[in-house]
Amino acid sequence: MENIKTRSTQFDPLNNFLFYKTFGENGDDVQLLGFINAVLGKTGDDKVTSLEILENKNFMAEIMGGKSCVLDVRAKLQNETMVNIEVQLCNQYNMDRRSLFYMSKVYTKELQAGQDYRQLPDIIAINIVDFNFPAASNFHSCFHLREDTEHGIILTNAVEIHFINMVKYRRQVRKQGKEKLNDPLYRWLMWLNKNSPPELLEEVIKMDTAIQTADKRLTHVTQSEEDMWAYTRYMMAECDRTGQLEYALGERDKKIARNALAEGSTPEFVHKITGLDLETIKNLKDFEEEE
Repeated sequence: MENIKTRSTQFDPLNNFLFYKTFGENGDDVQLLGFINAVLGKTGDDKVTSLEILENKNFMAEIMGGKSCVLDVRAKLQNETMVNIEVQLCNQYNMDRRSLFYMSKVYTKELQAGQDYRQLPDIIAINIVDFNFPAASNFHSCFHLREDTEHGIILTNAVEIHFINMVKYRRQVRKQGKEKLNDPLYRWLMWLNKNSPPELLEEVIKMDTAIQTADKRLTHVTQSEEDMWAYTRYMMAECDRTGQLEYALGERDKKIARNALAEGSTPEFVHKITGLDLETIKNLKDFEEEE
């Protein structure tokens, strides 16, 4: 067996740019099929055997233009089912509606004028999140449209939404270690988790040819000067977006503080409701008094 060299721990496979470059471009079929089959629990003759990756043709232009862009991985399976995979590392407290929104865009895009609704494809949304959502006991949860009192009655199989909670996965892996390495999804998450122990990382790469392919692809991306330049530009755009958001939130908090101070609230109370430090609040109060 060839010597397996594991990926550099400097890079996080769940970084949106790196995840897309590993799974979302033409030629990434092997690893994407492996991951989708693991999430769906498909084995043997039931496995998904082919797909068409629907590349985002505009993302490089957007990144080069200093824009932050959505890097979902999208594919059409052999039975015409559409799959949309999204990674969300920060909790913006909108993941349920966000998933429905992107899923509905993919869903309705497939219907052309004059077509019958029955021609709409089934759609599977896979959301990998690095925060505690949803409120399920297991790290992998799957949702369908069911009747409230008779759970065995499913309205339609056209919609299937998966959530993979990396926080709960890491808790489980600390307890079980190597016990579940025969589970394909467990192996994939071991590879995707940037803090996996090197010895376990090497083992799952040896065990799974699709993971080996993903690992080689990620290594190629992180050693490509062109890809790393695009990666840097993408991270800069994300930092700019975060900075702009934090500035806007800070200005909002200052406005709330000014209004509360004007109504006679104490600096301590304003600190409690806004989180602003007392020195900032004192300066706002002094400024209000000077005016």
